[in-house]
Amino acid sequence: MSVEEEIGKYLISNKLTISTAESCTGGLLSSKLTDVPGSSNYVTYNVVTYSNAIKNSVLNVTEFTLENYGAVSPECAREMVQGLKALTGADICVSTTGIAGPGGGTPQKPVGLCYTAVLFKDNITVERILLAPDIPRKQMKEFFADKTLLFIKKILQL
Repeated sequence: MSVEEEIGKYLISNKLTISTAESCTGGLLSSKLTDVPGSSNYVTYNVVTYSNAIKNSVLNVTEFTLENYGAVSPECAREMVQGLKALTGADICVSTTGIAGPGGGTPQKPVGLCYTAVLFKDNITVERILLAPDIPRKQMKEFFADKTLLFIKKILQL
């Protein structure tokens, strides 16, 4: 059974819903969650918020956070799930924000850096993912999405 199938089984058996707000994964996490038959019973709302303007206007990520910490930060990942919770009311809210490359990295925030946040039972947990910077972009997005699925599984204690 795949990780996304395990998550789906848990969500169905506990009558829970999940929503995602993605940046660096560009909808790939949502795609993986909805590849599971029956996912319409628990996936409620998924949004790709690639630009800072959309992070701000749709998810209410503050200008302060974007200007002082940047879009690729634990603070932004946290505010993304808070905004998603307010928008959707889903039981589990997940965000991804990172740098998939090949450009855009800095010494402080290199290519291969991703922050993912999970809001569950009113707790927000943020995880930092750091992959090798030379991984091709498409594969980087796959790794970010897969590691986020594993993070969700860990939060749900599956």
